[in-house]
Amino acid sequence: MEVSAINSEITVSKKAKAIVELLKVRLSLLVVFSAGMTYILGIKSQVVWLDFVLFLLGGFMVTASANIINQIIEIDRDLLMKRTQNRPLPTKRISPNEASIISSLLFIIGFVLMYVFANPATAILGGFSLVLYAFAYTPLKKVGPIAVFVGAIPGALPPMIGWVAATNLLSYEAFLLFGIQFIWQFPHFWAIAWLGYEDYKKAGYQLLPSKGGRDLNTAFNIMIYTLFLIPISLLPTYFGMVGSTAGVVVCLAGIAFLALTFYLMKTCSRQAALKMMLGSVIYLPIVQIAYVLDKI
Repeated sequence: MEVSAINSEITVSKKAKAIVELLKVRLSLLVVFSAGMTYILGIKSQVVWLDFVLFLLGGFMVTASANIINQIIEIDRDLLMKRTQNRPLPTKRISPNEASIISSLLFIIGFVLMYVFANPATAILGGFSLVLYAFAYTPLKKVGPIAVFVGAIPGALPPMIGWVAATNLLSYEAFLLFGIQFIWQFPHFWAIAWLGYEDYKKAGYQLLPSKGGRDLNTAFNIMIYTLFLIPISLLPTYFGMVGSTAGVVVCLAGIAFLALTFYLMKTCSRQAALKMMLGSVIYLPIVQIAYVLDKI
């Protein structure tokens, strides 16, 4: 009996660990962070912390649900790539049916939380983001680089969702915040695609903007989008959403981020692409935190 109980505990523990992996917790938390920052930026009154936390929990659940659907659709291709072949679905630690049930429950609970503790528009935007990511971006990855453009839309919706949750308005400010993260998606994702080029090639994905893949043309495209980030990220200052201090910080961060693209253009190396990817991960929180601190 004792051995049976121990074995049962081990099985439950392994299953729980596999479920956590399935959620892509770090990615989901990054999405929630963007929504949370713009919520605080947009709120005009005192933050009701219980509502705020439950809204973020709902957003986390909807995002995790989308991540799971993505993995269900891509099981066969994930098996072909070194970076994904040990995920819970390819290794059969979780079955597609189990994953579908988990995804459905997460979406339903998350949608309700966003609906009740934010507003209906927020929940609808969350659902729209899931549909675009799971059922448009995911299958388009097999088509070509157009997938990056389509995927940038749900990828840029979290700041819009945060603003709408705080204000209940789909205003120009929401679109400005969306635009910043939309443009950021391109250098961020192309740096990732550069690093994972061989793996993506095995799975039949061509996601870099150049047919030559990791070449000067791709690096140039990354530079152009990063360059555009500087004026676009200054628009909140121009329109009075934040003050000049945030504008200075955002401008300096943009210049530092842009400098990484010149190194990539010069070397077209994996090391430069890695620095570009890490730079993109650092850049976005700096910008969003600068906006919020300037408001406070």
